[in-house]
Amino acid sequence: MAKNLPRSSHTERKGSGSEAVDDYLKAIFQLSGRPERQVSSTEIALHLDITPASVTNMLQKLAVQDPPLVVYRKHHGVKLSKAGNKRALEIIRHHRLIETFLYKVLDYPWDEVHQEAERLEHFISERFEERIAAKLGHPEFDPHGHAIPAMDGSLPGHEPRAFSQLRPGQSAKVSSVSDKDPEMLRYLASQGIRPGVKLTLSEQLPFEGAYQVRIGSSTKPALLSHSLADAITIALK
Repeated sequence: MAKNLPRSSHTERKGSGSEAVDDYLKAIFQLSGRPERQVSSTEIALHLDITPASVTNMLQKLAVQDPPLVVYRKHHGVKLSKAGNKRALEIIRHHRLIETFLYKVLDYPWDEVHQEAERLEHFISERFEERIAAKLGHPEFDPHGHAIPAMDGSLPGHEPRAFSQLRPGQSAKVSSVSDKDPEMLRYLASQGIRPGVKLTLSEQLPFEGAYQVRIGSSTKPALLSHSLADAITIALK
């Protein structure tokens, strides 16, 4: 994948700011969703926990690179260019393959693989990426249920839905869970909530309260707060 992108040494990449560029491109890709939409500087600033002024400065730089990595107009948001989208998919593929390798081969808990992959994703070679993929049997999803881009940058066609789209009495399988909060992942695991597990919504408590659900074949109800529910996507039939 992305064979025409130049590879740099660890020192050169760090010095040239490539890690920061990758983080911006990945953030824009993740925030834009599918289908793609314009992403605001404020959204990126919140996602990366940096100042809006820093975001504006970086977006202006990315927009004038050759080739441009983003399409950006101040006060109108930003989208990835073709080159930026290709590079974002490459780094996301690295990240999710590393997560899967750590989880399946090195027995890391699923709440620890994200931070390790964040550190390593910028520095693996194409050959190493291919060896990991082959070792794992070319997986399509990481431990949290997120799609791993193929070598050509393609992603599975299905689009996960928000848990909030479930109606009382309706069931769906968990498609993915957010990997951003290790404590939340540990809690979900303790409740038996993982990709592939069936959730049945019994009811939502009054006044926009928590969701009462049944997990798998259990008849015992469990409660999901709004923050937990927001971290879960589902596959509706």
